[in-house]
Amino acid sequence: MKLLLKITYIGTDYSGFQCQKNGRAIQNILTDAAQKVFGFPCNVTGCSRTDAGVHATCFCATVSPKEDRGEDWCSIPVGKLHKAFSPCLPWDIAVVAAAEMPDSFHPRYDSKGKEYKYKIWNGSADDPFTVNRAYRFRRKITHEGFRQMQMAAEKLVGINDYSAFMASGSKIEDAVRTVYYANVEKTEDGMITFTVAANGFLYNMVRIMAGTLLECAVGKLKTEDIPAIIQGKDRSKAGFTAPPEGLYLSRVFYENEIDWKCDQ
Repeated sequence: MKLLLKITYIGTDYSGFQCQKNGRAIQNILTDAAQKVFGFPCNVTGCSRTDAGVHATCFCATVSPKEDRGEDWCSIPVGKLHKAFSPCLPWDIAVVAAAEMPDSFHPRYDSKGKEYKYKIWNGSADDPFTVNRAYRFRRKITHEGFRQMQMAAEKLVGINDYSAFMASGSKIEDAVRTVYYANVEKTEDGMITFTVAANGFLYNMVRIMAGTLLECAVGKLKTEDIPAIIQGKDRSKAGFTAPPEGLYLSRVFYENEIDWKCDQ
């Protein structure tokens, strides 16, 4: 048996999820916490790496003993695990639910896709509550500019080679991905949220997409050129790479619904 944890975190002070030689990683923090909770060394495996400064409202990670301890190795009720982890984690990382999974389950390779949200603050005034939680885009996006963003997002959907939306120098050879949906919403106070889901993402793909939509909003790129940018597979033709502080992993898709437990 493995345990699957649903985790939320603010990534501002971390070098990403995966353990790094240099830098404080979320995986290190969770591994240390798991040993404190269970009393023995554990493996912690994540559904994604996530870059430095990126956040998550729904990150999935498995926990299992490093050495065989039988099927009953977890003596804590699954629905109480969030409470057991709470005192062992810093304020910016939280376990919010847990589930029992078979030993064969892998949180990354069994995923059928992920959803990301990119938040852009475009309010009239600065908002300190959005610092490091959204990208502050200072140029005013008009009603027409927002409409262009919406239309551009729709053109990102499909089965394509998304090399134009992959960071230069990436070693990925197969850049074909299926983008299930992409849309943009805006609140009255000025928060713009770009949501996109796909069966997989290239390095910086969502951040480049967000930058491309913003350039469509202010007229630096034309919405009708998006299909040609995709087909051209040329990174230099797409928009800028938006900074990491606006990016959130918001959902992980699995073939079967996860039986999450979180008791009061």
